[in-house]
Amino acid sequence: MTPKAVVFDIGNVLIQWQPERFFDAEIGAQRSRALFAAIDLHAMNDRVDRGENFTHVLTETAAAHPDWQTELELWHNRWLDIATPEIDHSVRLMVALQERCVPVFSLTNFGVETYALAATKYQFLRGFDGDYISGHMGVVKPDPRIYEMLEEGSKLSGSSLLFTDDRPENIAAAAARGWQTHLFDGPHGWAERLIAAGLLTPEEAI
Repeated sequence: MTPKAVVFDIGNVLIQWQPERFFDAEIGAQRSRALFAAIDLHAMNDRVDRGENFTHVLTETAAAHPDWQTELELWHNRWLDIATPEIDHSVRLMVALQERCVPVFSLTNFGVETYALAATKYQFLRGFDGDYISGHMGVVKPDPRIYEMLEEGSKLSGSSLLFTDDRPENIAAAAARGWQTHLFDGPHGWAERLIAAGLLTPEEAI
């Protein structure tokens, strides 16, 4: 069936999220590898995505790892330089869907404070027809509950929803609920999927 709404992940779908790349450039690849080996920064970020305060989590982590305080300050103070750039074609697809009156929702692992910060730079983050942000919801993908909460909020479920995400485990959790899915590996493939679903024409998906 033709989906009634499209659900976008954000990190690496609409905005690039590659912390290792940022630290490679800022402190050198060798020290960057040592940083990520010494501290599970992705687990730290998961705490923020679950709703813990961004500054509190960074301060607590820096206190536990004083040798890396400078690098953790970079994570905090230059977070917008880590979450960059936007993936222009994906944003155009989001806009094109809305111009066709197709509702577009976010379903993202994102902190409360970091999402608000990102929205100061990326205005499209305020343009979704429904926002499902893990920090506000207190649960992260791929927990089935976060998908259930979107269904409850949107009044849509199963094949009425088409979801794209760059992480296979998040796609699998959506597929288990009967959602239509697309594993994102670039905007061109996503554009083709939207065309195949009958939601956009090739001209609209450019």
